[in-house]
Amino acid sequence: MSTLDHARLVHALMPALLEAGACVLRCRAEGVESEEKGDGSPVSRADREAEAIVLTALARVEPSIPVIAEEAVAAGRIPHFDRTAFLVDALDGTKEYLRGGDDFTVNIALVEDGDPIFGMLLAPASSRVFVTLGPQEAAGGEVRPDQLTAGFRPVLSRIATANPDPRSLRVLSSRSHRSPETERFLARFAISKDVRIGSSLKFGLMAAGEADIYPRFGPTSAWDIAAGHAILAAAGGTVTATDGKVMKYLDKERVGLPGPFLNPSFIAWGRPSLVPSAV
Repeated sequence: MSTLDHARLVHALMPALLEAGACVLRCRAEGVESEEKGDGSPVSRADREAEAIVLTALARVEPSIPVIAEEAVAAGRIPHFDRTAFLVDALDGTKEYLRGGDDFTVNIALVEDGDPIFGMLLAPASSRVFVTLGPQEAAGGEVRPDQLTAGFRPVLSRIATANPDPRSLRVLSSRSHRSPETERFLARFAISKDVRIGSSLKFGLMAAGEADIYPRFGPTSAWDIAAGHAILAAAGGTVTATDGKVMKYLDKERVGLPGPFLNPSFIAWGRPSLVPSAV
């Protein structure tokens, strides 16, 4: 996959990304309800229907690559995977979605040897879309909810992370998962702006140069952040675990399920130059 054609994948998968976004908006307008999964997290009809749309598209576009999708894994459908796999979270930010907020996303990532090498991220209610167009090229655009229709192609423009001023850093943090550990971490920096936002939308905003740091202390899954990580890295940023090492995904050495799909606490950085020698 070293010769991955990002532009081809973006073109082939964009209709399904937009259709999944339309699906989650439609389900909410119809009065979607939720139930609780085994891990205590909520799941709705929108999660499952949007995931089915993306899985159908991936089976058509790249049938040889296994797909690891959040709701499929929750139902016990876990494909054999080795070096390469797609990761799908068709509705990240379900809690925000159910509350009526706008910070939820549709996420498609491709991981190879632990590294996220391709990503697409749509925030359908926030009218934003972000993609990788190459290993060092990310793009973003606007997609209004009324444009989530068959045949629409958003205009994508190249984006890049900001050149940060260490004396005035802009922070994004989780709306639902702000912790004392997060506060202790941020106390080490000169923060000029601190905005709380739900879902993986935070990665897209950082990739577009709208923030500099996003810390997350607590559990997440690979499908939650791999697409955003890929886009942020292509735009000039990085994501590290708290030991300063770049985040890896689908580590089979993590014995037990869903062990291979769980992430450690992490920090997303607008530029690698921000990463201290000891996080």
